Amino acid sequence: MSDVSVVILTKDSASTLQKTLDSVRNFQEVIVLDTGSKDTTKEIVHSYPNTKWYEHPFSGFGRLRNLGVSYANSPWVLSLDSDEVLPLETLEKILSQKLDESKVYSFPFHNYFNGKWIRWCGWYPDRHIRLFPKERAQFSSDFVHEKVLYQDLQEERLETPIQHFSYHKIGDFLEKMQKYSTLFAEQNRYKRASSLGIAILHGVYAFIKSYLLQGGFLGGKEAFIIAMYNSQVSYYKYLKLWEANRDASCL
Repeated sequence: MSDVSVVILTKDSASTLQKTLDSVRNFQEVIVLDTGSKDTTKEIVHSYPNTKWYEHPFSGFGRLRNLGVSYANSPWVLSLDSDEVLPLETLEKILSQKLDESKVYSFPFHNYFNGKWIRWCGWYPDRHIRLFPKERAQFSSDFVHEKVLYQDLQEERLETPIQHFSYHKIGDFLEKMQKYSTLFAEQNRYKRASSLGIAILHGVYAFIKSYLLQGGFLGGKEAFIIAMYNSQVSYYKYLKLWEANRDASCL
């Protein structure tokens, strides 16, 4: 498909990237922007004839996604992560869709853990804009939790999903908790107040929200693990922000 370029960010993505690239074989151009992989990510990318490899130091997810978009030659961009897969039904929907330049397109995400589609803890429904006209939309410049910004366009909500296989083992939770809590603190330093008490309250509320209000108690051990993870991420986000603000005040 020549009207749409796929843009993917990678770093040490060898364990998931092949499934992602297999799912976008039908697109003529797949832009891969890497931020310093030490595994076989580069070799995997070069084994696909429709891929183009670029490298850049990490500068925040929003800025990196916009950089990746700038390399695309097609008028439309489909943004994916290296642990996301386009199911056949979604591929067929995109290929058959008459894309309208006055719209951006969002997809429901099916998030998996331990081989199980998680429909609790805020992981479902989970909808994101991922297909948009290159010249009329862009990502926010946020370090983390970036989103597509668009003006004078309408969102069309497609119903075919994107599959997300972000967590395969417990270590994946710990690694992402460390990464995202640090990015949150960097992004919000000087902008938000925090303290030990605030961090504790956010952690407690995140568990109550995930496990009780968002139905985690219905999802077995996987949902309990995720609720605990959400609690810990929230706690450490605000604990690191407290530390960052305190350190900054000493400068």
